[in-house]
Amino acid sequence: FYSFFFSRFSVTMTNIGEKVVCLVAYHIFFMLFVWSYWKTIFTLPMNPSKEFHLSYSDKESLEREPRGESQQEVLRRAAKDLPIYTRTMSGAIRYCDRCHLVKPDRCHHCSVCDKCILKMDHHCPWVNNCVGFSNYKFFLLFLAYSLLYCLFIAATDLQYFIKFWTNGLPDTQAKFHIMFLFFAAAMFSVSLSSLFGYHCWLVSKNKSTLEVFRAPIFRHRTDKNGFSLGFSKNLRQVFGDEKKYWLVPVFSSLGDGCSFPTCLVNQDPEQASTPGALNSTSKNENHLFPAKPLRDSQSHLLTDTPSWSETSGKAEKGKVGMSNPALTMENET
Repeated sequence: FYSFFFSRFSVTMTNIGEKVVCLVAYHIFFMLFVWSYWKTIFTLPMNPSKEFHLSYSDKESLEREPRGESQQEVLRRAAKDLPIYTRTMSGAIRYCDRCHLVKPDRCHHCSVCDKCILKMDHHCPWVNNCVGFSNYKFFLLFLAYSLLYCLFIAATDLQYFIKFWTNGLPDTQAKFHIMFLFFAAAMFSVSLSSLFGYHCWLVSKNKSTLEVFRAPIFRHRTDKNGFSLGFSKNLRQVFGDEKKYWLVPVFSSLGDGCSFPTCLVNQDPEQASTPGALNSTSKNENHLFPAKPLRDSQSHLLTDTPSWSETSGKAEKGKVGMSNPALTMENET
């Protein structure tokens, strides 16, 4: 694109002011595109921290025990103090027998990288890297800036492409460059816009590509929207709290990738005080989440906006680890 653009640029544009504006805008989009692409490729995927790895004694116990409930008892003992709320389809603790660790929520084993990736979205062959917690923001910016880059080239080339078909251009090699630039930029724009729109939807719902195909399973049931806290909070989980960093390919995502707030872990004291809520709670008493702490960098999302503070109350801001049947029903509808 770079060489074709400047070959066309030198032949078609004659106005100095137009050339300056076009050059400045082009290089801004080009540098942001290359920067975000570089960060997506060379940012190493994050792996679960040491606390999720089994100790030597737990590994030995797991190997000695026959498969089934006895192994699950070992894993439950190892995971009792970990902030884990999701389970396998059978309700078991999520365990990776290749990495020998208890999987954090939203963590998956990549068969290409042969390791567990925090908040894994997919393995992308175009960047030869796993897209996950550490580089998902960079991947989104790469899609956004590559789309803007292609749209800019197609838009600036359109008037000359029209002149090409109406024989309004001089008969030079630039004719081929103009035709190639427009068709290539237009086709990439169409494909990138669909992919970027899809990932924008994923961010708005706080989902990964893997979670779209298989919804996360919590202790009480499967919930496809279990990690969604609303558009604003979902956006901040990926881009961070400081808006000045949102459009720049620097890491600003919230949390450590090992624990995530969900719409199911905050108890509503007002609902609990009503008879209906008490009956609902008693019916679901076997499905309560274990009282495990969220990371500070993530748990504040549950308490710092009116939509949550009105239902939680100031005295309940630090409470996590219990299900909210009323909130769960509201989420499903």
